[in-house]
Amino acid sequence: MNTSNANFVHHVLFFLKNPNSVEDKAQLIEGLQALSKVPSIVFSNIGSPANTTRDVIEKDYSISWLCLFESPEKEEEYQVHPLHDAFKETCHHLWQKVVIYDALSC
Repeated sequence: MNTSNANFVHHVLFFLKNPNSVEDKAQLIEGLQALSKVPSIVFSNIGSPANTTRDVIEKDYSISWLCLFESPEKEEEYQVHPLHDAFKETCHHLWQKVVIYDALSC
């Protein structure tokens, strides 16, 4: 996979309503796996907090969703794609909070 042309980073942290629910985590992960099929995504990764112990590390989220895009325009295509709409519709009830970090490559 060549991510050298990925100039836009979209990183989403999901805070589940029921963070200890195996079923809720599985449903969110399944939804993100379906969402990863959006054609404008160059690379995506679904993750959970690592077992690291440095003071500066944020670990109170449940699931991380990282996507790379070629440009802000390609990320906007993702935002309005039917798979993104379907993901929000089927999974929004799972989280209590979402934090999003969007960044352009320097």
